[in-house]
Amino acid sequence: MDSTILLFLLQDGLTNGAIYALLGLALVLVFAVTRVIFVPQGEFVAYGGLTFALLEAGKLPGTAYMVVAFGAAAFAMELVSRRRELAARLVAREAAFKLGLPLAILFLAKAVVAAQPGAVVNLVLTIAIVAPIGPYLYRVAFQPIADASVLVLLITAVGVHLAMTGIGLVFFGAEGLRAPPISSAVLPVGPIVVTGQNLGIYAITAALIVALYLFFGRTITGKALRATAINRIGARLVGIRLALSGRIAFTLAAVIGAVSGVLIVPMTTLYYDTGFLVGLKGFVAAIIGGLVSYPLTAAAALLVGVVEAFASFHASDWKEVIVFTLLLPVLLIRSWTDPHSDEEE
Repeated sequence: MDSTILLFLLQDGLTNGAIYALLGLALVLVFAVTRVIFVPQGEFVAYGGLTFALLEAGKLPGTAYMVVAFGAAAFAMELVSRRRELAARLVAREAAFKLGLPLAILFLAKAVVAAQPGAVVNLVLTIAIVAPIGPYLYRVAFQPIADASVLVLLITAVGVHLAMTGIGLVFFGAEGLRAPPISSAVLPVGPIVVTGQNLGIYAITAALIVALYLFFGRTITGKALRATAINRIGARLVGIRLALSGRIAFTLAAVIGAVSGVLIVPMTTLYYDTGFLVGLKGFVAAIIGGLVSYPLTAAAALLVGVVEAFASFHASDWKEVIVFTLLLPVLLIRSWTDPHSDEEE
């Protein structure tokens, strides 16, 4: 292996690692706030990438109708759970958020498809379409069992993943999609060439990480989420609504997944079920970070990306095995150093 190949592999690894870092941070965020190991995070990647690709092709994405279906399910769940305290004001508020907003997004998507305004508007619209699915999903699947054990929440997350994969097949079909790159710029750096797509991934990833840092450190809502992550009972005692914290966490995870999908889809063909494998690699980074440390998760994600790139070059048939093997020493070390206690105790 010469230095040029080494640099190309490093570039590829850092590019993939930046995506895994976003997914890992989303997984840590959701787990810290809700105790849900968010297996369906990869589905938001697929939904975001496929939505953006269809918008770029001038077609109305299936997610524009999907968000309406999710909103209607969340609205029905809300009415059933609060049937003893229903009032006109409550019904109107819930209908506005869970029915009016998705319908407005659907009509906006139709208008944008007809106008074909360009990639930037399509990116913003993609986030607007996919982001509400997060809180609707939380309301339907996780909020009713928010106080259950981590194992029950994990089993539910696996079931939600399987359901969302099937829903993706219904709304997107089995054909793969690919979008044009966000930027066609080319920057020569020594013997290698850095594309505008790579630069966009680095810039957007860095911007999202900084935005999350400022959100958690400077805003009341972010501090409330941190308090919920540290002590759920204490947060409830001081007036923080755990259900609202869960919805915000799922919304942020959906936004991060949608952005990740937009960044990936110009580089590879996405299918309705592609997100699961991508999400698993973000999960590897999150586990190495202990599902608590954001900086360690980001660093681990870069390591996962680099290891995957070198494994693809030396042993492409075994690259997935090599990446997931990174978990073994981490799990062994944690098993030896952390005292075990049953959750029931």
